[in-house]
Amino acid sequence: RRIAVDEALTRLLEELARFGQNNDARETARPRRMLNITPDTGRLLWILIRATGATRILEVGTSNAFSTIWLADAARGTGGRVTTLEIDADKVRMASENLARAGLADLVEIVEGPAADTLGRLSGPFDLVFLDADRGNYLTYLELVVPRLAARGLLVADNIVSHAGELQDYLARV
Repeated sequence: RRIAVDEALTRLLEELARFGQNNDARETARPRRMLNITPDTGRLLWILIRATGATRILEVGTSNAFSTIWLADAARGTGGRVTTLEIDADKVRMASENLARAGLADLVEIVEGPAADTLGRLSGPFDLVFLDADRGNYLTYLELVVPRLAARGLLVADNIVSHAGELQDYLARV
């Protein structure tokens, strides 16, 4: 039983991390930035999925699939699948390409469109939900996600510490 991401996938993740950092250093327009999680956050998500045996995983905010690759690789070990939501068509294309390069495309369904709309069409239940999208809508996403969360499911939200002021309503509701 594998307890870490394999070497080839680690190299791809390192490449995508560098791409995201370089891209975000150049780009000022938020929609054109990758805004990837840190590798440590990716490792934490991987560990959470493997430790809990999560098989139905939902990600809100795909970007270029950096985090999705962490989620899908962990899901491969639990016999699971990932559903990921992304509004931007260019990022959906990029994510699809990166998932194919990672050999994980068959474990991931990318749903294109605004998460506030697409979440309402998902049935759940999900064992793990990862929120990493536009922070201004976290409260909306929370209300849509909680009814779709399994009884012992985990909700993980990025940027809670770094953007706590921006997320006061979300944190108060949680």
